[in-house]
Amino acid sequence: MELAAGKPRGRVVSSDASPADPPPRALSDRIKSLALALGFDRAGICSAAPSAETRFVREWVRRGHAAAMGYIERRVDEREDPSRLMPGIQSVIVVGLAHDPPAELPEATGEETSSSPIRIASYVGKEDYHDVMLEPLRALATGLEALVPGPVETRCYVDTGPVLERVFAARAGLGWQGKNTCLIDRELGSRMLLGVVLCSLDLVHDVPEADHCGTCRACLDACPTNAFEEPYVLDARKCISYNTIESREGIDPLLRGEHGDWAFGCDICQDVCPWNRRREAGDLPDPMGLRGRLAPDPQWVRAELRWVLSLDEEAWRAATRGSALRRSRYRGLMRNALVAAGNSGDSGLVALVEGFAAGEDTMLAEHARWALARL
Repeated sequence: MELAAGKPRGRVVSSDASPADPPPRALSDRIKSLALALGFDRAGICSAAPSAETRFVREWVRRGHAAAMGYIERRVDEREDPSRLMPGIQSVIVVGLAHDPPAELPEATGEETSSSPIRIASYVGKEDYHDVMLEPLRALATGLEALVPGPVETRCYVDTGPVLERVFAARAGLGWQGKNTCLIDRELGSRMLLGVVLCSLDLVHDVPEADHCGTCRACLDACPTNAFEEPYVLDARKCISYNTIESREGIDPLLRGEHGDWAFGCDICQDVCPWNRRREAGDLPDPMGLRGRLAPDPQWVRAELRWVLSLDEEAWRAATRGSALRRSRYRGLMRNALVAAGNSGDSGLVALVEGFAAGEDTMLAEHARWALARL
């Protein structure tokens, strides 16, 4: 089944444009068409004005839900009001690039030396998505500047700046923020990566998508660590994705048993979402090859814990070169793998885990002792 992709979302409106004033609409449509031509699946435009949604980040941080992500708190003013990040900003151009659902597991061959594979988030590909998206995003900004005669300021971000991408994506009509806080598109689901171009032009804005979660609680009920304080509110302190990627600290012993075999990120709240059942791997066109660059690295698709735990830092660097897996750092991945080992019940991992228990890294040694007590 091939799904429709590569189209702007929704009807367009503007606070200052009228039917008798088509140039702004034409410019906005050309910008979105250019985004699609560059390989993105979705494109929309919205106002950069602060809103209740952007202001909520301050309350979210105040509640402690940002955990140890100090970079969010340090620049919360800019997240709340983009004009503090870029004076003169008027519009935000948002693009989306869908990535494939998790690949089917390979059939067992009977030759495996271990039955304890890890899982990593489905967005992790052979190339880091930041790099894959930033190149065409910059090309979009350059193309935009060429479309207007006067000066225009732009700034591009792919999940790296103090910008609330999902808030602006929802405002630009790319989807709605689901109860699991992910952006959900009715056709593409939530497996979509976002990028933004901040722009000084007053462009025509798209209409936000309605919330289609209804009474569904699948994501909330499936989360093994109860990371959702309430619908639409995630407590990062309990989130497997945060704890295996962003956190540099030890994982709460009370949560480790619920981490299962996740060693980098977590897809559970997306896997159970009904809106993600409409797609299969390889069902979207990829005219510019962007999605292909996000294809999983075969060596990391259900990689065996025996192999992961045997990696030294040099081998880890070679195995993660150019990948988003670098985000957790070597120490973080070993921490995560030790937790997965403790959850595996695989006594064949004892010798490898004992090596960490006897090591000089006190955090890894503590996680290794926890794992040994369960093996």
